Amino acid sequence: MFRKTLTAGALLVFGTVISFSQNNNGGTLSGNLEANGNFFIRDSLIGAANTPQYDRQLYGADAWLNLSYNNWGFDFGLRFDLFNNSNLLNPTGSFTGEGIGRWYVHKKVDKFDISVGYLYDQIGSGIIFRAFEQRPLLIDNALYGARLAYDLGENWQIKGFTGRQKQQFDIYEPVIKGGAIDGYLSFGEEGRFWAMAPGLGVVNRTLDDPSMNSIVATVNTYTAEDAFVPVYNTYAFSAYNTLSAGPWTWYVEAAYKTDDNLSDPFGEFVLSDSSVVVGDKLYKAPGTVFYSSLSYAKSGLGISVEGKRTENFDFRVRPQEQLNRGLVNFLPPMARVNTYRMTARYNAATQFLGEMAVQADIRYNYKRKFGVNVNVSNITDLDNNLLYRELYTELTYKYKRTWQFLAGLQIQRYNQEVFEFKPDAPIVETVTPYFDILYKFSRRKSIRFEGQYMIAGKDDKGEGHDYGSWLFGLVEFSIAPSWTFTVSDMYNIDPGKASPIDDSGEKAALHYPRFDVFYTHGANRFSLSYIKQVEGVVCTGGICRLEPAFSGVRFTVNSSF
Repeated sequence: MFRKTLTAGALLVFGTVISFSQNNNGGTLSGNLEANGNFFIRDSLIGAANTPQYDRQLYGADAWLNLSYNNWGFDFGLRFDLFNNSNLLNPTGSFTGEGIGRWYVHKKVDKFDISVGYLYDQIGSGIIFRAFEQRPLLIDNALYGARLAYDLGENWQIKGFTGRQKQQFDIYEPVIKGGAIDGYLSFGEEGRFWAMAPGLGVVNRTLDDPSMNSIVATVNTYTAEDAFVPVYNTYAFSAYNTLSAGPWTWYVEAAYKTDDNLSDPFGEFVLSDSSVVVGDKLYKAPGTVFYSSLSYAKSGLGISVEGKRTENFDFRVRPQEQLNRGLVNFLPPMARVNTYRMTARYNAATQFLGEMAVQADIRYNYKRKFGVNVNVSNITDLDNNLLYRELYTELTYKYKRTWQFLAGLQIQRYNQEVFEFKPDAPIVETVTPYFDILYKFSRRKSIRFEGQYMIAGKDDKGEGHDYGSWLFGLVEFSIAPSWTFTVSDMYNIDPGKASPIDDSGEKAALHYPRFDVFYTHGANRFSLSYIKQVEGVVCTGGICRLEPAFSGVRFTVNSSF
């Protein structure tokens, strides 16, 4: 009842503000709309079946409308969220709900910075706390509460916050609070200038009684060897600093988390009745993260190196939450964000319980005509078992203003058993050459060709890893600034172990075609697509989820005003 009263109050205040702004020319109202409509067409052969959308609902939609108003030194925000038969929350389920997804009020009073409502914020790089949104994964970890910040002079600020985490249109019960102090120091003269931006942060999460009772009930089923006394309060601390000197930038952050109630999805334990269970084992342990990145950029050359060690740093509102739900923090990803269809097929999801990761990226551009990019990443668990390895190379060449050529090679090793929870799956091995050619007929018209060939490794029986090998091609024709047309096909040229079986009992070498039309008018963008898409993993910033096969028509709208 209290939350409903607050929401209604937010609507009333925002409505009053907009109404009043009609008589006040000093205010600014802006907003944007993002909407997706999916029309599902059942195709059991590719796995687009046996979900509510394909079996009976046939339609799903997601939409977000943001409104922002600024006046009298205040910032007001309101967002309406809508989900109809959506599979974003659960890829194999259906979620329907609509309502106020976010509201906030912000005011700067002299040196005080005041915010209330649904807030997005982070400490350092987010390792101990990050309230953020990722719509493709339906992550909205806004903190529903209050935030106060105070400027300690020109270059230092201290902040504190308290609240509870958003859960779709509800609120998780555990309370989260914390604070940080951030600063900036500069030294030297021109040519010898260097600066540092240090910071310290702390976060506390207190469990509610129902969550604790659920943990106790589960632990009581364990044997004495695996049982433990759970904790209500967990604290996380971090110290971080960015050091800049000429072309060099060095960031380092160390974090420690006190004893926390954790869940291991690959845990093995014996129940009190002597039965052996594998998966979702609760245990108690402290956690640590050490992360650092060093980069250099000068005269067309850019080099960056990153390293991260993670141990028992799964920080959630409560241990009962799994996958992408209830995350209090954010751990920086340690693999390249790929964009091409085949190079992006296998992604390395961040491992919160144990990970040793390094990544290096080298870029060089010569007179804006020739460019080279090499990226190497290697991720293992704390026992040195391989989770992910990638070598990515890319060459670009521009000829006059007419042609642009891009080509490269990707080599991957991907632990499907860990990343996709598929027991006894072998390490997926792939080699993927690719190219991208752009030709401009004129300033307004262009055509682009894209091709990729993923060659998958094979097991001892001669079967290709996962779905085997793929061939992908795309043609895109653009008429600036309004129209873009694309036609593509993803062909399972050499089916593997996971490929579907056709009516003859053989592995099916299937086509996955796609047709897109994009239209842009001012700040409005519309798209209409026919899609057949294989099952795969979707990632944003190292946070991933398994996306089921899709078959159907999709309509999208993006509009800003």
